[in-house]
Amino acid sequence: MSTVRVSIAGSSGSIGTQTLDVIRAENALCAQGLSEIEYVVSGIGLGSNIDVLIAQAREFKPAVVAVADRSRHQEVRDALPGVTVVRDMAELVNGADVVVNAVVGFAGLPVTLETLRQGKRLALANKESLIAAGPVVQPLRSVPGAVIGPVDSEHCAVHQCLRSTVRPGVEVSRIVLTASGGPFRGRTLSDLAEVTVQQALAHPTWNMGPKITIDSSTLMNKGLEVIEAHELFGVSYDQIEVVVHPQSVIHSMVDFSDGCTMAQLSMPDMRLPIGYALAHPNRIGTPFGRIDWSTLKHLDFSAPDISTFRCLSLAYQAGRSGGTAPAFLSAANEIAVEAFLAGSLKWPDIAAVLEASLQKYAATNGTLSSDDIIEADRAGREEAHRVLSQ
Repeated sequence: MSTVRVSIAGSSGSIGTQTLDVIRAENALCAQGLSEIEYVVSGIGLGSNIDVLIAQAREFKPAVVAVADRSRHQEVRDALPGVTVVRDMAELVNGADVVVNAVVGFAGLPVTLETLRQGKRLALANKESLIAAGPVVQPLRSVPGAVIGPVDSEHCAVHQCLRSTVRPGVEVSRIVLTASGGPFRGRTLSDLAEVTVQQALAHPTWNMGPKITIDSSTLMNKGLEVIEAHELFGVSYDQIEVVVHPQSVIHSMVDFSDGCTMAQLSMPDMRLPIGYALAHPNRIGTPFGRIDWSTLKHLDFSAPDISTFRCLSLAYQAGRSGGTAPAFLSAANEIAVEAFLAGSLKWPDIAAVLEASLQKYAATNGTLSSDDIIEADRAGREEAHRVLSQ
């Protein structure tokens, strides 16, 4: 039997809690002698929801917990004697074999960078850190032992499809990312003028956190995934296509040079890509997302409506601009989504804020550093706030 030590940054969110579901299920198999791998939770971390953190720590007994809110540290120490309490999520990397980065937004960047610097496997659910900091992250992927296992269902699907070829840089013609279409699929801009936050959060197939759910409703989530696919798999933007697939059963596809298309299918269940990232190059033993072929009746596809869901085109624009443009756009989007969730911005105006913000983007030339990415993030937020204040 072998042991895999797992740290989870963002343990109270959707991905974090589902990671713990996977670990429970796999360890149960191990206890029955049906698996040779035991998963040990070496560290967990979150912002300030210490009730959840304490309950998780008492069950999984990590050596280290991270709490971003320093004012809550003493409460955690009192509740968890003998456990080391830190503030920096990046400290969770120490002592782990696999780090699950489920932090929301640009705040997840330090965890991504530290995991790769230490040559460890990164189960990446925090797409913003790769999208915004791709030029800084890419060199770290050459560190011995550093591996990115994408936790997004779409990129996990592409990763699995690419296992069918030994020459991905030569034989891949196109990556096709599927999109559910979100809660507003098929509706026009005039239909969406007065939609509520509650309506935007009512995703038809996935159970996700509020920020990513709003991004799904605008198709910005899919736009960010286009940039992420470019960074992860090294294909040009002309080789990445988005197709709307409302059943969310085909999670993505890869077209090859001989006309073959490989697709990964499963019912919508984020525990499958989480388990894939934890166990790679092996597979876990719990069949999350298994399809009942006697009940699956049809699979539908259509082109995205980019006139209504303009965020998708804006993401392509930022991606093709390269440099710090994706960081600028991602930051501006975080501010616009926060404003919508707070009730101070209408849904159609999310794209308008991003478009106006991008018009003020100033390119950064030369080799980029972490400071350049941080500055672009700051500038994107500042510009979005300025547009919102007009």
